[in-house]
Amino acid sequence: MIAIMKRADAWTPQQQLVALRLYCRLPFGRLHRLNPQIIDAASRIGRTPSAVCKKACNFASLDPGQQRRGIRGLGNCSNADEQLWARFEADPEAVAAEMEQAWAAAKGEAEEGCGEPRPEEAEVIAPGAATEREQIVRVRRVQQFFRSAVLVSYESRCALSDIAVPELLTASHIIPWARDVKRRADPRNGLCLNALYDRAFDRGLITFDERLRVVVSQALRTVEAPALQREALIALEGRELRGPVRFMPDREALAWHRENMFRRAV
Repeated sequence: MIAIMKRADAWTPQQQLVALRLYCRLPFGRLHRLNPQIIDAASRIGRTPSAVCKKACNFASLDPGQQRRGIRGLGNCSNADEQLWARFEADPEAVAAEMEQAWAAAKGEAEEGCGEPRPEEAEVIAPGAATEREQIVRVRRVQQFFRSAVLVSYESRCALSDIAVPELLTASHIIPWARDVKRRADPRNGLCLNALYDRAFDRGLITFDERLRVVVSQALRTVEAPALQREALIALEGRELRGPVRFMPDREALAWHRENMFRRAV
């Protein structure tokens, strides 16, 4: 378990991880000192709400997606902040696991029980230095981080239909979970889609072109296609993906999906 040190002049690595977690999991407009989540985090890591808010906001100055929107953060990033952001960009899965572990430690939580592996987890639980239980805990933490970061990026709305019912929304991986360990927690490898569009994307029935417009597979264009299939799926052709407020989808990942997942023919 990572120990959370009390306030010191310099931010500890664990405190930085908690601040980065807040940046990734909270809408930018809620990163302020009066937010109860900021206040709670500050009390747990021995910093003031204002300091936590400033540290979280500073990551915006390192985020290319925020820079494109004209949000520059506070411009007070330390070398340690830059190094942490660089690690997050290079290996989001590892840093996401560290962020969630740091937050669990800040709350004084013991490693949670995990029960038996779920079917989708079994294929990624591999023998190694860590126990199976530790690996399951890590997988679930990474999954939770990814879903939260992607939904926040898309303002909890489907990027194609604008549906805003959380129970119907999925954080869809562009490069599938099992294909690339490092991209499992990368919000840039994610899209917020409703359950139908997520399944269609996951099965290669829809994809996106270089201009982020929907391309529909010929496999859906059957003569006998019922009305719902025509209206909900085939009619998507050419619709532009609504961009997120942060963590723009990675163009190389989308190109990989077009080449490796998309079903061009029946």
